[in-house]
This record gives sequence, structure tokens and C-alpha cells, in this order.
Amino acid sequence: MAGLAATTLFATVDGAEAARKKRHFKPVSLTQRINRAAPTSAFAGAPNYSALVVDAKTGLTLYERNPDDLRFPASVTKVMTLYLVFEDLERGRIRLDSRIVMSAHCAAEAPSKLGLRPGGTIDVEDGIKALVTKSANDVACAFAENLEGSVPNFGERMTRKARAIGMTRSVFRNASGLPNPNHVTTARDLVTLGRAIQDRFPRYYGYFGTRVFTFAGRSMPNHNKLLGRVEGVDGIKTGYTNASGFNLLTSVKSQGRSIVAVVMGGRTGPSRDANMRELIAMNLPKAQPGSRTAPLVADAQVDAPIRAAKPAVMASVPTPPAAPPLPEREERIASLGVPPLPIPAPVMAPPQASSGATPKALPRIVSTAERPVIAASLPTQASAPLAASPSTTPGSMRWVVGRQPTVTGSVTREATVETVEDQQAELATVEPTEAPPAAAARPTRVAVSAPVAPIASPVARKGWLIQIGATAAESGAEALLSNAKAKGGSALRSAEPFTEPFTKGGSTYYRARFAGLDEKSADAACKALKRSSVSCFAIKN
Repeated sequence: MAGLAATTLFATVDGAEAARKKRHFKPVSLTQRINRAAPTSAFAGAPNYSALVVDAKTGLTLYERNPDDLRFPASVTKVMTLYLVFEDLERGRIRLDSRIVMSAHCAAEAPSKLGLRPGGTIDVEDGIKALVTKSANDVACAFAENLEGSVPNFGERMTRKARAIGMTRSVFRNASGLPNPNHVTTARDLVTLGRAIQDRFPRYYGYFGTRVFTFAGRSMPNHNKLLGRVEGVDGIKTGYTNASGFNLLTSVKSQGRSIVAVVMGGRTGPSRDANMRELIAMNLPKAQPGSRTAPLVADAQVDAPIRAAKPAVMASVPTPPAAPPLPEREERIASLGVPPLPIPAPVMAPPQASSGATPKALPRIVSTAERPVIAASLPTQASAPLAASPSTTPGSMRWVVGRQPTVTGSVTREATVETVEDQQAELATVEPTEAPPAAAARPTRVAVSAPVAPIASPVARKGWLIQIGATAAESGAEALLSNAKAKGGSALRSAEPFTEPFTKGGSTYYRARFAGLDEKSADAACKALKRSSVSCFAIKN
């Protein structure tokens, strides 16, 4: 009996304790468990670990660890390579169907590679996909040689462009990210690049979402294992060398929020990916939903000195020396039997309109297999679209960015109306393209100037305005307004469309704007245009 009583007593105590614990138990979500854990526990102690998470809509830093320490970018370098490829596509130097020629030097690059033989060709669009998915070093090298004559020349252009978009410490020596002791960057610079390439080239950024690339009967999956597995991830690039460790630059858009994040120095690919998942789960909820308030990342002429410094490395791994000098480009062209692409003689731009990335005066290896580029068909500076006047300060704008295109196979080849992001990035400059030297004599370039008629002062319109873009011809601005009016529907029913001329660099341009709005209706109009893939921004006049 005593034993039964004791058993009953213990059972009652255990039951009461269990009930008490049950009453005080609260379920913990996966996100809460991740937030309680150290975000960089997997490899935060590595000597070359760096991480940075930035809210793309506000520009605010959400998380950072060694963001300004020098690191090796490895294949994340190819994001800058593609930035320049997209730039040349937009300028008409190349097309998506232009053929890129593989030299013997590029064919001998270390893996990962596509494996083209010397003299082989690949079109620009397949080359882009090869960089995004396979991370093909041979194709990156071929882009460098075809666009700038040599890998060192292309590296110089990459570094100048880095300065122009605000990457203050990066130095590039090649297009692939293969080891070079002076080829360095920082986590902050890579996040800047990840934001800039989306702002500057929304038409082409969708290539970074390509999951599988099929070429010559082979299917090559994207090295980015977060694509399709983490909600909202749309790119952009992985990277690895022995010295750099495992790197990952990522963009995430979900539930109206947008972040760009980078992790550098991972010990393994899976641990790097796990760390990035943690950073996304912790910081995406902190990002601002709704309209963008940060200005677009745009080019600016910066004459910063190029300096090299040695970053921390993962281990004392010997770094291969830089590649030996390449033979003269003319000799390679002759040996391959590929004619240079004809380029028209340029009209020299005023000095203040030039950017840091000036193409070299070298013949181009790029050729076209189906449709040769005719000199007269190439765009000139006068037709380049521009964005808002520089007098409009970022602080007075509220940006509403249009829907980004999703590209899993190809990007449309037909010309489309430039988005505000395209136009804003061209605000600082339109670079001239230099002609190749002739066989007998070098062509003489003559600066052309013409008097510009004064522009009448536009009618002042008070209150809130929205701007769709700006073009070099008033008819082009009117076409932008007509397109926006058709897609804006009731949100623009009472708005007043108008064009507004302004001058820049001695040329006249026309803004496409709508007036007669208040803050609420301007915001609603931009949101309506966003749903129809038309970008705009609201301005308080």
C-alpha cells in the first residue's frame, strides 16, 4: 500500500511538472532559432572571412563583418566582366549574336572552362550564360581579348569602371578571377557591384537567374545552389580559389523587400551556402518594404589611383605568377583568319562627358556569323537616352523600380524602350568608340562641335511629378508618355503629360513627365506602372 501511494505521488508530481512545462512552452520558428544562433558560426573565425548585407532599397547596412578588408574575389570577378559586356551590348559595339573568337591563350586557361578549341567561336549570348552557370574561364578570357585586345587592357578597364561605380579598393588583373596576387576586392565593393549591375542593366540582369545552360549537347547547371532553393534568390555569382576560399554574392527579392549580400572566405561550399541562408533569414525581415529611397548606383568619372595591396589568404598557398604577355593582337587576327569588326569613326565627346572606361584604339576580333554589323547601323552619342537632370538631387526622389525581367533561356534581341534605370546610369557619360587603324594609315579623328540653340525656360509645375525617362528627341519623349499613359490606366487619367527640354554637354534632351499629382497619387501611379513593367520615379517640384 505504501509503495502504491509512493507511486501515485511520483506520478502526480511528474504529471504536474509536465503540465507546468507544457503551459510555459512556446513553439519556436525556424527563423527564431536561426536568429538565436551565431550568424557566422560555420567559419567566422577564418582569417579571410568577410560578410556584408545591404538593404538595396535604402542602402543601409544590415550586417557586416570585415567589409573593407582586402580579399580575393575568385570567380565573382565575372560579374564585373559581364558588367562591361552588358555595357558594350547597350552601346552597340556587340550584339547577342556577335561571335567571340577563342585564342590559343584563352583555350589554355585553367578550369572551370567550356573547352572551345583555338579558333573556335561562341556567340555573345551563349558566352554570357557560360560565365553565369559554368563560370567558364576560357570564355571570360575570350571576352577580354575580343573587347579590349588583351587581358591586361580589359583588367585596366575593369578597374576604371570599378572606381566609376564606387568600388574604391578593387583592382582587377584578369576577367576570370584566376589567382593573381594583385587582383583584389572587398565585401563592400562586391555588394556595390551587385547593386550597380541590377540598377544599370535590368534588361540583362535576368541572365544571372539561368539555372541550366545547354551547349554542344551538354547541360551545365548553375554553381549557385541557392537558386530555386531559397525563396527570392535571383542570382548572382559564386567563386572559389585555394587562396580566396568559397565566396558567394547573392541578391534576394521577397515580399517587397530586396537585399544584396556577400560571404567571402568559406571553408567549404555547403558551409558558405548555409551561412548565406542564415544571413538572408536574419536580415531580409529587417529590410524596408515598399518604394525605393536610395538613389541608383550610377557611373561617374573618377580618376582614383589604381593601387594593389595583399589581402589575407586562407592558407599559405603559393600564388601562380601573372600570365606572360600576349602576342600582338594583329598577329592573332592574321593567324585565325578572322576579319575585324568594322566600326565607324567616332565623334569625340567633350572632356567632361568621358568616363573612366575608354576603349583602346585596337581592331576588334568580334565578328558576326549571320548578320554583319554595318557601320551606319551603329548608334551614335546623340541617340543615347538620358535620365533626369543632374539638378534633381537623390534626396528629393522616391524611386519605384519596375519589375525586373526573368531570363532562363534568352533575352529579347529587339530594341525596346529604355527603362529609367538604363537612362539614369547614362547620366554621367556616353563614351566614344574608337575606330580600328587602317592598313595604310591611321584615320584622323576630328572633334565636331555645333552651336546649340538656347532652350526656352519650361513652364514651372508645382507639386508632385513623375518622370518616365528622357531622350534626345522630343518625339521619343512623347512616345514614352504615350506608352506610360496606356499602361497606367486610371492612375494617370487626370495627370498632365508634358515634355521638358534641358541641356547637357552641349546637347538638348527632353524629359517625359506627368504633372498634376499629389504625393499619394504620384506613388500610386508609379506602382501601377511598375505592375506593367514600366519604371518611373516621383519628384516633389
